[in-house]
Amino acid sequence: MNNYATSAIRNIGLFSHGGAGKTTLAEAFLFNSGLITRLGKVDEGNSTSDYDPEEIRRRMSIQLSLIPFDWKESRINVIDSPGFSDFIGEIYQALTAVDTAVILIDAASGVEMGAELVWRQAEQKQIPRVLAISKIDRENADFTRTLDQIQERFGRKVVALQIPIGEESNFRGLIDLVSKKALGVDGDEISAPADLADSVDEFHERLVEAVAENDDDLLMKYLEGEPLEEEEIRSGLRQSVRAGLVIPVVVCSALQNHCVSTLMDAIVEYCPSPADRPAASTAQDNSDKTVQLKTDSDGPLAALVFKTTADPYVGKLTYFRVLSGTIKSDSHAFNSSSQHEERLGQLFSVRGKTQEPVAQIIAGDIGAVAKLQATSTGDTLCTKDNALTVPGIDLPAQSYFASLAPKSKADLDKMSEAISRMSEEDLTIKVAKDQSTGQTILSAMGELHADVTAAKMKNKLGVEVELSLPNVPYRETIQESRNSEYKHKKQSGGHGQYGHVYLEIEPLPRNSGFEFANRIVGGVVPKQYIPAVEKGVVEALADGVLGGFPVVDLRVTLYDGSFHAVDSSEIAFKIAGQQALRNGMSDARPTLLEPIMRVHIDIPDQYVGDVLSDLNTRRGRVLGMNPQNGVSTIEATVPMGEMLRYSASLRALTQGRGVYQMAQDHYEAVPAHIEQDVIAEAKQEQAAV
Repeated sequence: MNNYATSAIRNIGLFSHGGAGKTTLAEAFLFNSGLITRLGKVDEGNSTSDYDPEEIRRRMSIQLSLIPFDWKESRINVIDSPGFSDFIGEIYQALTAVDTAVILIDAASGVEMGAELVWRQAEQKQIPRVLAISKIDRENADFTRTLDQIQERFGRKVVALQIPIGEESNFRGLIDLVSKKALGVDGDEISAPADLADSVDEFHERLVEAVAENDDDLLMKYLEGEPLEEEEIRSGLRQSVRAGLVIPVVVCSALQNHCVSTLMDAIVEYCPSPADRPAASTAQDNSDKTVQLKTDSDGPLAALVFKTTADPYVGKLTYFRVLSGTIKSDSHAFNSSSQHEERLGQLFSVRGKTQEPVAQIIAGDIGAVAKLQATSTGDTLCTKDNALTVPGIDLPAQSYFASLAPKSKADLDKMSEAISRMSEEDLTIKVAKDQSTGQTILSAMGELHADVTAAKMKNKLGVEVELSLPNVPYRETIQESRNSEYKHKKQSGGHGQYGHVYLEIEPLPRNSGFEFANRIVGGVVPKQYIPAVEKGVVEALADGVLGGFPVVDLRVTLYDGSFHAVDSSEIAFKIAGQQALRNGMSDARPTLLEPIMRVHIDIPDQYVGDVLSDLNTRRGRVLGMNPQNGVSTIEATVPMGEMLRYSASLRALTQGRGVYQMAQDHYEAVPAHIEQDVIAEAKQEQAAV
């Protein structure tokens, strides 16, 4: 691997909706740069960036992959990211490591939700973008229609840099709108078709106008009617793209490797190097003072960890981008996030599943290191005497839940460690024990994400698990206040048992939890027994009177009772507290509560009616809807029990173009007709046990 200065590095992320051809484009990059001699194919499972066994089996990207190569005296680090929303965490991680987002748009399908999602994130992070209309030789490909849709969705900053010569099976090259030269599919100059002359002039004028608007000198010259020189256009375009003021549109067909070299040239010429990007804000760890880092290899060390993976050969592999300073092999670094010093062994330049040893990684470059002990995704590596912490990676909340159970006793013994390793590798999964249902719950971004996680646990770590529909964590509460008495009296020879309590049970507002109060006066219940009463009440709360669900949102007050000087004990008062609560709840109009989810759904406008109708059947309550640029955002609250398998339904309703996120919002009473079914099912399960 050649050594390049920071100014010669380009960090590019490939993003799109699933199936637009990102991995195929990355393969063409490697072929054109001479690193591979044969174009691998996703469908054949032999592409460089889709190397994980699950990616090969499923014929799709499920994790980001780093693909560096040299081109035109520059080093281009390409991060190939997944296109399906189930793996959105990988997309967010990739966006933190790149300087330019290349977003692919299928020339036949147009702008899809995956592209919309990445666009919003890149806009928020102020990352420059390039839009590549891919599969221009595909049946039903339409450049003009796709460009119009792109500009309608993404605004007037989007300007064509190239237009195709022919479409579908007639695609045979493109015209560069800066030079007005026609280039063949292999990048060589060819004769420009005469019938495109008017279109070339029109698109050239739009490009020149967009560039001139961002440069006072060029704008003055343009307004005075003077033609701009080609180099002036190139220079102005370079500055506009790097500042995010112009979003150029290019065309290509990665599968046939048509016009891919032209895209590679454009990346080198117009996309920013790390040195061109604004300085990153960091917090100085010791004083919490905000400082500005410059992308300088001689500056203080700061490297952001954006990916952690379990490599079968080298173990834990940590991917990082150096924001400032230089990291060297066989050195030490300080993790300011975990406050732990790490020994760095051999550094690597990673290409797919292969690692090439390197001596150092300079500012702006991307590399990896194996076997760090206390470093995970989102952490900052620096030096201990100048501890700097870079903001971590914000990830969306999980929206899919499944019960996770080991297949055998041997799997149970190993499951805890496997879960820990998978959670370290993928921050968008969480595994926790639900105390109310007794199940181990896997929280993921979607059904596919959960299935892949289970498959990885088996293939990588040798732990087989089963995924099933989780039990809904219902709760119970009361609707009226009641007083309740219970006397626990037992005589069986020797010391007996005696505990006698009077409880006042009152409902509390939703989400208030539980309160225990003591109004005993005169010592009718001795002080040493009052904690035992509370303990008995708390234990009884775990098992409600309707379906055995936990009890919430009530206050229990101990206000009277009696005791026996010999037979009273803590256990007797504990039992009395338990039974008094159960008796009181039965008379206080107990009711069932269900978790309500806050749901955020993004869908193309044409599917709004179907999605709203479906939400209505799920007892959903629509809070608002915001249509914008052909995409509608629906905010709603829906019972959790109705959303356990929503990802498959939304995919079917929107032809895979809808995406959603959800998080638990609050609890509400279950409708009476549903409550009876839930209670009956719960009692049936209890009887089976």
